Amino acid sequence: MPKYNRDINELKNKAAMWWPEELKQKNSLANVLPLLLKTQDDFLSILNLSKKEPFQIFKLIEVAKFPGNLFLKHLVVLSDYGGEPIQRLGRSFKDIFPKDKKGNYFFEFLWKGAKLKYKFEELPVKGLNNKKLLIDGDNLSTETELNGLMKDMIAILLFASTSDHADQAALDSCEIGTLLGNEEELANFVKQRYIIVSRITGGATANSLGQLAQTEIVEFLSNVLDDDYEIIRNGYINLSGYDKGGGMPFDIVVNRNGKSVGIEVSFQVTTNSTIERKSGQAADRYNLMHKDGFKIAYVLDGAGNFQRSSAISTICQFSDCTVAYTVSEFKVLADWIKSELS
Repeated sequence: MPKYNRDINELKNKAAMWWPEELKQKNSLANVLPLLLKTQDDFLSILNLSKKEPFQIFKLIEVAKFPGNLFLKHLVVLSDYGGEPIQRLGRSFKDIFPKDKKGNYFFEFLWKGAKLKYKFEELPVKGLNNKKLLIDGDNLSTETELNGLMKDMIAILLFASTSDHADQAALDSCEIGTLLGNEEELANFVKQRYIIVSRITGGATANSLGQLAQTEIVEFLSNVLDDDYEIIRNGYINLSGYDKGGGMPFDIVVNRNGKSVGIEVSFQVTTNSTIERKSGQAADRYNLMHKDGFKIAYVLDGAGNFQRSSAISTICQFSDCTVAYTVSEFKVLADWIKSELS
């Protein structure tokens, strides 16, 4: 019989402690998404005007006074070629791209049936990443003119899929340049991609890693539980001893066959009072839930939370299932839900 109600030491042994890199990237994307959507039409206009000659795009960016780092960010999102792929590309750059007789790195690509050559202005550079390209969250708040390094990365993201090097460093996804000048296809591609991105970020807003954490758990449970499980984010459970209207709130509620479980989520890498509040409510919530035959689970993680050991210990004491924030722990949570709602 699996043990679901772990104590603080058992929980800590399973904990991630720090935000997963994937979640941090989604949060960064969520923060910049409103800016990307706001400038989407201007971005598309520049792509559509680049009909006659692909490198015309650099002149158009400058003439339009469109920030070079923002234009690059659009391409990064549309190509799904972000932090990790860019770093890998930087590390492998000299092995991927050839040099000409003058010692300059370049790549050749196909565009509208013609073979063209792009000569890199600044690449390779040491430690290529979002920060160096000025497309990380902090730098995107400052509009920056197009520079040589941005040009190099834009060229790769636009045209590398038709080069001889497309099978390396995931460059086959760098294909937007094949659509230059094709207004209808471009518009459809860009708008569809941003619909997907909006779904990925779960409608999250700035500084909302906690909201994204909930989204990840809801998506996981939706994938592993059968269709007859109703999963509600920010749901409520009506309890006989709870006098506030609408029922007791939970980050996630799962219903099946008239039975329910409530799930609370807390992931804090820096210490704050949120976990103390949850701890103060834990006994009452637990007792009220059990009185009406319902069960309660907590997803607890983060170095900041574990600094408040007394609070975590109290929550563990008044919890039917306590898991950390990892995929293997989400499986434990799903198994517990199945056992309770079977």
